[in-house]
Amino acid sequence: MLKELKREAYEANVALPRHGLINLTFGNASAIDRAKGVFAIKPSGVDYAALTVDDMVLVDLEGKRVEGKLNPSSDTPTHRRLFIDFAEIGGVVHTHSSHATAFAQAGRPIPNFGTTHSDYFKDEVPVTRKMTTAEIASAYEWETGTVIVERLKGIDPADCPAVLVNRHAPFTWGPNVAKAVETAVALECVAHMALMSLALAPDLKPIETELRDKHFKRKHGPNAYYGQAKKS
Repeated sequence: MLKELKREAYEANVALPRHGLINLTFGNASAIDRAKGVFAIKPSGVDYAALTVDDMVLVDLEGKRVEGKLNPSSDTPTHRRLFIDFAEIGGVVHTHSSHATAFAQAGRPIPNFGTTHSDYFKDEVPVTRKMTTAEIASAYEWETGTVIVERLKGIDPADCPAVLVNRHAPFTWGPNVAKAVETAVALECVAHMALMSLALAPDLKPIETELRDKHFKRKHGPNAYYGQAKKS
């Protein structure tokens, strides 16, 4: 079972550069086995081209490395914090994709201007507050998770499966790590489109509520009808 968990995490990690979301060794993806309380994550600083399934590191929710010879990603505490606080998610992805990161560095949310955005995110993609000097100086990666959890307070993580960390970059999540990768791809796409839309129409307003809700509810919730019915 844990071999399969490592394979899922590996497949997600190598998908990131394939989708153009990664430069150098930036970013990481993780997948969790909730029953065992263990997640698999990319090792720190390893080139994606050289990555193997066996390189994936297993970590428990207490932060202890339970399998793997390499050091886990330096962002492991952030992933751990999200897995603890967002109990329904099964995977986390962190990238420094260019357009989404531009919004994060500017400290600006990504507005919902159209139906493509609404297919994945009900509202704007939020941005966290800036981290304090004390947070940066202490358990920085854990506190990165803290500001994410703080920003999502009162918001269903399923309705908003992404956040921009102020001055940093995006994180996405999903019911499994493959879905978290898909959301990371969609996030970069809508960030790029938002920047182009603002260049064309600097005073552009968000999408109309009725059209937003129609597109979001086509793909999410109990009455979703987009795609094919799941086989029983």
